[in-house]
Amino acid sequence: MRLLILGGTEFVGRAVVESALARGWEVTVFHRGRHEAPAGVATLLGDRTAPDGLAALAEGAWDVVVDTWSAAPSAVRDAARLLAGRVGRHVYVSSSSVYAWPPAVGYDETGPVVESSADAVDVPYAEAKRGGELAAVESFGEDRSLLVRAGLIIGPWENIGRLPWWLRRMARGGPVLAPGPRDTPLQYIDVRDLADWIVQAAEQGLSGPYNLVSEQGHATIGELLEACARVTGTTGATPELRWTPAEAILAAGVEPWTDLPIWIPRAERPELFNAVHGVGVARALESGLRCRPVADTVRDTWAWLQSIGGTAPQRADRPVVGLSPEVEAKVLGA
Repeated sequence: MRLLILGGTEFVGRAVVESALARGWEVTVFHRGRHEAPAGVATLLGDRTAPDGLAALAEGAWDVVVDTWSAAPSAVRDAARLLAGRVGRHVYVSSSSVYAWPPAVGYDETGPVVESSADAVDVPYAEAKRGGELAAVESFGEDRSLLVRAGLIIGPWENIGRLPWWLRRMARGGPVLAPGPRDTPLQYIDVRDLADWIVQAAEQGLSGPYNLVSEQGHATIGELLEACARVTGTTGATPELRWTPAEAILAAGVEPWTDLPIWIPRAERPELFNAVHGVGVARALESGLRCRPVADTVRDTWAWLQSIGGTAPQRADRPVVGLSPEVEAKVLGA
């Protein structure tokens, strides 16, 4: 198959490219040239936010286009309109954030979504992703549009900083503030499993919305952090996980998700917990979604971090996450 990916040089886009290449697909990457494209692809340069920025896409035909855009839906709209007559299927990587707040426990693809528009320009993240969905459907129709509502994504090439922060923290060694309870269930997806599903779904001609994340409780916060401690402990420093009750952490002013990435206390922040770690994924599982063990994701992400010198890339449009050493020491001391 012939794949056109809008982006394709970082995190999700890069993983999709790697998965498609592994299947022998012909891949064309349209990007701004800020990062090197993966080996083995054809490259088209352009900035979709600039006047005439889509000029490089004026010609050519592909079986599927994958778009991971997270900002103005109008950018998704313009590209989709340009490509609709020359591309067979549109895959838009959306987000579970499109569901109306607060989502019910186990919410699935039939749940209510936020209001938005394909013509929107400057809107919050949830409305941006929903507007991108509408833009894809507007040009390709429901039968040729696949809406991938991803949940928490981690793994190699991560440029958000969540799992890389935990790995770097463990690599420093010493007492580590570990947010309890240890058996708090997590729901996430390895970026490579997400990419493999996208490529497989495109081959199968799937359409409509799919929640894309692991089963509820695929791992626990304990299993994740213990895996981080194991792989980084081989480098010399020895991390010591100090499990601390959620109420004590919150009382110290430490914020789940941002200060301590990935972790959300179920009892104390039920709405946020349900939104991130309470997603219904029966449809994706029935379509063939498979998720690798958390230990594999942690091991491979650590190997990738080491291969690039230990400092992960950081998206400019996302806040830096993680707790400062000073605040961590204060909480542990208390």
